[in-house]
Amino acid sequence: MSGRYVVQTFGCQMNVHDSDRMEDVLRAHGWTASTSIETADLVVFNTCSVRERAEQKLRSEAGKLAPLKARRPEMCIAVAGCVAQQEGEKLLARMPYIDLVIGPDNLGELPALVLDHASGGPRMARTVFDLDAPRFLAAEPRIGETPVSAFVTTMKGCDERCSFCIVPTTRGPERYRPAREIIEEITRWVAAGAREVTLLGQTVDSFRDPLLPPPVSDDPDESQFPELLRAIARDVPNLLRLRYTSPHPRHATAALVRAHRDLDVLARHVHMPVQSGSNRLLRRMIRRYTREEYLVRTRALVDARKETTGETLTLSTDLIVGFPGETEEDFEATLSLVREAGFSSLFAFKYSPRPGTPALKLGDDVTEAEKSSRLARLFEVSEELGRNHLATLVGTRAEVLVHGTSKGKNGTYEGRSEKNEIVHVDMPEGIVPIGELVEVVIEKAYKHSVAAKPTEAAVERLRGKAPRVVPERRKRLLPLAKEAP
Repeated sequence: MSGRYVVQTFGCQMNVHDSDRMEDVLRAHGWTASTSIETADLVVFNTCSVRERAEQKLRSEAGKLAPLKARRPEMCIAVAGCVAQQEGEKLLARMPYIDLVIGPDNLGELPALVLDHASGGPRMARTVFDLDAPRFLAAEPRIGETPVSAFVTTMKGCDERCSFCIVPTTRGPERYRPAREIIEEITRWVAAGAREVTLLGQTVDSFRDPLLPPPVSDDPDESQFPELLRAIARDVPNLLRLRYTSPHPRHATAALVRAHRDLDVLARHVHMPVQSGSNRLLRRMIRRYTREEYLVRTRALVDARKETTGETLTLSTDLIVGFPGETEEDFEATLSLVREAGFSSLFAFKYSPRPGTPALKLGDDVTEAEKSSRLARLFEVSEELGRNHLATLVGTRAEVLVHGTSKGKNGTYEGRSEKNEIVHVDMPEGIVPIGELVEVVIEKAYKHSVAAKPTEAAVERLRGKAPRVVPERRKRLLPLAKEAP
């Protein structure tokens, strides 16, 4: 069976990656993407359950399909991802218009499950972890359809037990992809035109592979992730830039600092979640480090290249406000950590209780009004730090990997610097720098980005160069028409 499909994605970069792999699997079985939900034969909602809002979005979007499903009962509606794993059969009971529920480890089975359903098979929940023989869906990038920046998964699952987090339940224990497979996939991406790769994992820096050199330190937090980075740098020399997300501070060890010192391909930016600046809350969160340990380790990363090149790395983070028991004193500790660490940007969220997590036993004793107030105060500090950081860049030079055109700005292109700043580059007419690493001079700082012009040497290098074929950006959410046919 084949037909037309739509995949709608809610959640994190891992969900986006999983959606891309589902589309790969469907296309390999003859399916084609639909530009409209009304004409799709298969609609897949790929879900996240880290925060309650993503689940609410699923209920809202899936509920809109009930009338369409009544008119077109042959259409298959599937829910995949973390909410599917978390709820399983319960989703089928609550939403009678859903046909399939598929966990993260069963995404490769999607075409067969849809075929079985179309042949008269029952509604089904398939949520089995591949613990004994882990499988990773590999990308098969194609020239002309390759993004500038690609995601490559290195592992799945999580062995941490943070009290607020449902990921160990929805993704299972840690299972690592062989380094050889990771390098082979990166090689394929680069050969097809990708210039940057971001390594993905729930705790990406906990990576292990018995075929890589073992850690040289007796530190129990050392992993083989630094060796993986070195292997990629050695074996994929044409890769322009390498990033990773999301690491855990426990594994930000001396070996990782040395990798950032030695490897030019690594971006000059690290995103290191901290969640709180209060040691009391970090213990309640079961984060397994202190505020002081976090600052020591991230300072070492920020200064990793200082002795050799004189440059520092930028640092960003994740934070939760309103965690159970958070006092004003705890929150002030978070604000002071943000200032002390000097984050160039951050992502912050209100605590929301997740089913099956230890934090449920702690209650939810911070009012919604207080959560909103603290979140606003945190963003005020973050915005101030961000503006100050961007202002210091005016007049400096940066290497920008251009991803596409700037929205609403003719002749201006958008990319990211090696330190992860968003840069709008004003290019001379006739030069299309998408996919190129462009040296620029930063001329102006905005609230969340900077404006720049290319250096004369960069313009000369790019002049007359054939423009890159840019794949159309697929919409993650396709709206229903007001009146379906």
